[in-house]
Amino acid sequence: MTADGPLTVVEFTDPACPWAWGSEPKFRWLRAALDGVAAWRRVYGILFDDDDDPAPDPDAEAAWYHRYIAGIAAHTGAPYASRLRWVARSSWPSSLAAKAAEAQGAQTAAFVLRRLRETTFLLGAPADDVEGVLDAVTGVPGLDHARLVRDLVSDDVRSAVRRDWTETREPYPEVLTVEGAGPHPGAAKEVGGRYRFALPTLVFTGPAGRAVVPGWRELGEYVEAAARVAPGLCLEVPPRTPEELLERHRSLTGPELILLAGSAAPPRGAVRFDGAGGPVWLHPVEAATHPVSRL
Repeated sequence: MTADGPLTVVEFTDPACPWAWGSEPKFRWLRAALDGVAAWRRVYGILFDDDDDPAPDPDAEAAWYHRYIAGIAAHTGAPYASRLRWVARSSWPSSLAAKAAEAQGAQTAAFVLRRLRETTFLLGAPADDVEGVLDAVTGVPGLDHARLVRDLVSDDVRSAVRRDWTETREPYPEVLTVEGAGPHPGAAKEVGGRYRFALPTLVFTGPAGRAVVPGWRELGEYVEAAARVAPGLCLEVPPRTPEELLERHRSLTGPELILLAGSAAPPRGAVRFDGAGGPVWLHPVEAATHPVSRL
C-alpha cells in the first residue's frame, strides 16, 4: 500500500452533521486504509453558526429536524436518537473541543469527536455549549480533561476553528455545480450570501493533482479518487474481529461492523445501546463514563 509521493486528505465536517455521522463507517475504513500513507486533516465547517436566527418554536424545530435526521438515516443506515430534544444552537463549542483535542493525539481526538457526535445522534441532546461539551467527553480514554478545559477556550484554538470556518466557505469551482444520484450529491451550499462546502466533503491531493468527493458517496468513489491523485496506490483493509474493532474504536454501529468486520455479529462483552434505526455497541470501559450510562 504505497504511493509515489505524499497524499493528503482534508475532511470538511461538523460534529452535528447527520450526513457526516452516516459516513463514519466509510471514513473509518478509509482512515485505516490510509494509515501511514496519507496525512488526514479535519476542517470544522460550523453547520450551526452563532449568528443563526433562533427558531420561533424550538420544539417544532426539533420535531422537524428529527424527521430530517430519520430521513437521512434511511439512506445511511446510521442509528439515531429516538427523540431529538433540541436542535444544536451552535457548532462552535463542539468544534472548538474537537480541534483542541487534536493536540493530545489523533486517537484521543477521534474519541472526543465521536462522543460529541453521539450527543446528537444517540442522546438527542447536542453538546452545544461549553458545559455540555465538557460533560460529554468526561472519561474519554487518554484525554487530559483539564488541558482540554484550558485549550478549548484559548485564542489559538478559536483562531484555528475560525480558519476552518473560512476555508469551508471557499469551495473549489468543481463543487459549485455538482450533479449526482441520491439526496445529497454534495453541491456547495449557499449560506449567508456565500457558498460553503457541503458536509461532509473529502479532498484528496497527491502527485497527480486534486480530487474532491462531496456529499453522500459510495466507498468506491473515495477509493477511486485517492488512486487518481496518487497513481499506484492500492487501498485495502483486512477485516478485523468485532472485538478488535471495539478495542480500537470504543463505539461501533451496525454499519461499521458490517463494513469493517464483514459481519453484523456484536463484539463479545460489548454494552448495547438501542437507538432508532439500530444499536450502538460500546466498550465496557467506554460505557462506564459515556453519557448514555446516565439515561
